[in-house]
Amino acid sequence: MSPRFATLAPGDPAPWFRQRSTSNPDYAFDTVAGRYVVLCFFGSAADAGAQAALRSVRAHRALLDDTRACFFGISLDPADAQGRVQESLPGVRFFWDFDRSVSRLYGAVAADAGEDGSSFEMRRFWVLLDPALRVVALVPFAPDGSAGNALFDLLRRLPPPGQAGEQAGEVPVPVLWLPDVFEPELCRILIAAYEKGGGQESGFMRDVDGKTTLIHDHWHKRRRDFVIEDANLIKAIQNRVLRRIKPEIRKVHHFDATRMERYLVACYRGEDSGHFRPHRDNTTKGTAHRRFAVSINLNDEFEGGNLSFPEYGPREFRPPVGGAVVFSCSLMHAVSPVTQGQRFAFLPFLYDEAAAKIREANQHFLGPGYEYTS
Repeated sequence: MSPRFATLAPGDPAPWFRQRSTSNPDYAFDTVAGRYVVLCFFGSAADAGAQAALRSVRAHRALLDDTRACFFGISLDPADAQGRVQESLPGVRFFWDFDRSVSRLYGAVAADAGEDGSSFEMRRFWVLLDPALRVVALVPFAPDGSAGNALFDLLRRLPPPGQAGEQAGEVPVPVLWLPDVFEPELCRILIAAYEKGGGQESGFMRDVDGKTTLIHDHWHKRRRDFVIEDANLIKAIQNRVLRRIKPEIRKVHHFDATRMERYLVACYRGEDSGHFRPHRDNTTKGTAHRRFAVSINLNDEFEGGNLSFPEYGPREFRPPVGGAVVFSCSLMHAVSPVTQGQRFAFLPFLYDEAAAKIREANQHFLGPGYEYTS
């Protein structure tokens, strides 16, 4: 029976995966979105074709700055990890794909190839991905070693991330922009509730040993949160969301948001350079039920603190006081550092009855420091 290889073509979404890399023992590949990504399935640096490919990377090193583009080499040879190839930051990293899991996903190794070390057929090629991690081009290795140069020539001609080309303009960002969700008075009441109750240092969720666990890492996120518990205030918030956000989600996404998670006022403080690096809101077992995130600004006396969606370019969003940005929890997003003042925001998640069943089923995955707030 002939080996079965996965096939990718331009326009296809690139498979996501987690794998050991030179910079991270458990690298989540989807987090690299927001720039062009060059992948090179070279197998072993001992191979002459691989050596030509790596020379091409060095020759085009200036293109790989982690802002416009980055490079990952995928090695199947444990000897490569003994110093034969090394990362060079910013922009150049390697995956140690010794179990061949990534190579099977991308079609470099047959999908039915085992992990027992027996001989296997390998296809060596380059893959170029766009900032949303969709395939732009696949370039097989050439006998004369020219494939890498051809791929980097293509990369050089592509528009900057977030641009669709000279005629098309900016890449549209799939978010809802909704002014006037909260009245100014309600915004002031929510800020006063935060200031009276005091904010607590906020973490983020990560699956650790099978449990969704609260993590604190100021490099990744710096924010203070206060949970609203006043029943009348919660009812007022629900009323605005039902009247002014739910109908728009139904109209645009044909989705009936019936549930809301957390009544939370967040504060990004300038004194802390409050920020949240690129992330997605539904990647753990304890957050898999989340469908839409809502970000409502409660004030405007601050600098920085803008919302962005790196998969679609560098454009930043700053809704007016009481205005909301609503977006799928699957989208990568970030909050830039607040450089002056304090940004107050109301930040719930919305979901439906089907997702509520997922939430209920996953409660036993909640680990230390994390519990549902509503």
